[in-house]
Amino acid sequence: MAAVAAASVLLGLALAGCGGSVSAATPTVAVFPVPGDRVASPQTQIAFRGVPIGQVGKVVVTGSSSGVHTGRFESDSDHDGGSFMPTKPFVPGEVVTVRTSLRILGAQTPGTFHFTVATPSGSIPAMPLPPASRVPGDELTFHSRPDLTPASVEITKEDPDPGPDGDDIFLTPQQGPTQNGAMILDKQGTLLWFQPVPEGDMAADLQVQRFQGQHVLTWWQGYSGAGVGAGEDVIEDSSYRQIAVVHAANGLSADLHEFRLTPQGTALITAYYPVYWNATDLHMSSRQIVLDSVVQEIDVKTGLLLFQWDSLDHVPLTDTYEPIVNSAGAPYDYFHINSVQFQQDGNLLISARNTWAAYEVDHESGQIVWTLGGKSSSYKLDSGAEFAFQHDVRLHTDTDPTVTLFDDGAGPPKIHQQSRGITVRLNGKTKTATLVSEDVHSPALAASFEGNVQELPGGDDFVGWGQQPYFSEFNSQGQVDFDGRFVGDNSSYRAYRFPWVGTPSTLPSVAASTSGTSTNVYVSWNGATRVASWRVLAGAGADALQAVTTTAKQGFETQVTIPAQAYVQVQALDSAGRTLATSEVVHAT
Repeated sequence: MAAVAAASVLLGLALAGCGGSVSAATPTVAVFPVPGDRVASPQTQIAFRGVPIGQVGKVVVTGSSSGVHTGRFESDSDHDGGSFMPTKPFVPGEVVTVRTSLRILGAQTPGTFHFTVATPSGSIPAMPLPPASRVPGDELTFHSRPDLTPASVEITKEDPDPGPDGDDIFLTPQQGPTQNGAMILDKQGTLLWFQPVPEGDMAADLQVQRFQGQHVLTWWQGYSGAGVGAGEDVIEDSSYRQIAVVHAANGLSADLHEFRLTPQGTALITAYYPVYWNATDLHMSSRQIVLDSVVQEIDVKTGLLLFQWDSLDHVPLTDTYEPIVNSAGAPYDYFHINSVQFQQDGNLLISARNTWAAYEVDHESGQIVWTLGGKSSSYKLDSGAEFAFQHDVRLHTDTDPTVTLFDDGAGPPKIHQQSRGITVRLNGKTKTATLVSEDVHSPALAASFEGNVQELPGGDDFVGWGQQPYFSEFNSQGQVDFDGRFVGDNSSYRAYRFPWVGTPSTLPSVAASTSGTSTNVYVSWNGATRVASWRVLAGAGADALQAVTTTAKQGFETQVTIPAQAYVQVQALDSAGRTLATSEVVHAT
């Protein structure tokens, strides 16, 4: 298919300037960059959605400075579109004209559309969050896994009714104190799994999603700077084996703020694109570095772009509440996208921290359908429903439309005395938004950044307090049923609860040391959720081991003391006594 499509492109190039005619029967397709886009990257692909790539026909791509572009076509995995991949990049500042025989959504001229290539200002500099100040007991250490030093957690209020199994807790400690990474705790707050990221990097948004019919773990990892991220999105199966890595398209890097898988095998991600932009409307430079907030939908199987939305094309700089910067070389983050959600009607709901607003966006044209909050709200918010610097806006339409969000409010400037999770009801007829409920922590917490509200199946809310080290569950009356925190002043971008069953592909880890007449055995199995007990085998020789004791699992690492032995091996047992895995044989030191 790719070779045939490439030949079609070359045929079109031979007819440069002579795009085919568009008939009334020609299907309408969406294209990205959208017609009139002003923020395309030099590495942009040209995506066509709504027709199989073999039916795109002749395409002529001409840059006002770079001339006619050769390239190839690649098909999307659903065969409902594909992308023209230029052989060479476009020139910053030029206008690109694309001529086709298609009916293009949003194009003023049948079959033809234009977009402008922005001038990139370079990559986002790495500026990681400072490590949390050290306090006693702020990290965990293990004899069997000395390579792991995750941040420690304490549960300050246990759930009186966690259910028969309870849901595990998903966090991403991002201020060390010595390791950042992705973390799963059980309902008692005991570590189940920790995956450190490389030194200097951080993880964000660890959660359970569905992909290819199975439950998977997903998270973002990379470096942070200027409050945003540059990295990649990871998908692992229940054995903690990597299934896929999702990268941003068009020369951008995946940002930490969102990674949502769809039933169609695609991923919604965010990215930040620093460009030179005219910011004189805000009395800044005509060549100011501004961060364009970007939404991309990526075909996970092929890595191709299916959709892109750029804030600079749709939301003016003057809608921001972000204080201006004094230097043209300082990145100005006027929008700051921090969540994206697919709606039942196929549109997107986008949250922007620095405009204090959420936007419903048409999934084909990218046009804004309505706005909630900020300076250009389509809804009148009552006094209790007003929010600022919000995160994680989610629309729920099971009954009357409601929105949940984390209302940071702590600025700067400080708009509210404390952060909160809120539920707001939207009335489409009266265009009003009213407060339904709020989740408030005691003692009061004020988060300057990050945070989320997860609506649980039973009606409770699970709230991650972002910059503040807490995570809490509230019942339907707004009362705290569960509360936990990092021992140190760590932060986690979001916090979630999900049911999770993990069976690692690795073997259990074991360490043993002998002192006098006793051998201390330390055993763990990072990520295993079904271990109920450990059977210890020991003996004078590595090939002459016998079972000496069985003990219940105790926390992430279990310590067992046995009579002194030279060699040790352990077996993980489930609640029925079945062997799940057997460790290697180790020599007691």
